[in-house]
Amino acid sequence: MPEANSNGMILAKEEENDAEVRREDQDKINEFGQLNARLHEVRGETTKLKSLLEKIDDASTELMMGNGDTVMLRLGDALFEASEEEATEFCEAEVERYQTKLDELEKEETDISDRMAALKKILYGRFGKSINLEEK
Repeated sequence: MPEANSNGMILAKEEENDAEVRREDQDKINEFGQLNARLHEVRGETTKLKSLLEKIDDASTELMMGNGDTVMLRLGDALFEASEEEATEFCEAEVERYQTKLDELEKEETDISDRMAALKKILYGRFGKSINLEEK
């Protein structure tokens, strides 16, 4: 009976691979799956942080165009009255804090992608087209 890969596609007889899945192979497949899940989480967090940084940048721009009045600064669910200078300092500190987090996430994404590429090479070398590690 023809073998189907994980996409449900029937493989040609010459593409079939009867390689037995060893424990170390299963461990690599599991690691790949865990890395793939984390990669999606990191990308989601990165998108949220970029959006937040953009909002803070917009707020900083508005503060620069202000006329020196006091402004309402939102911290969580509370609003506080602050001078434009204090609000600008707060925005700068937030940008620095979130940019550090963003840099860490981008490095993690690179590390994950590199490890996934190495695992793909190993697993495709062992199983050929019998395994599918690509996104749909």
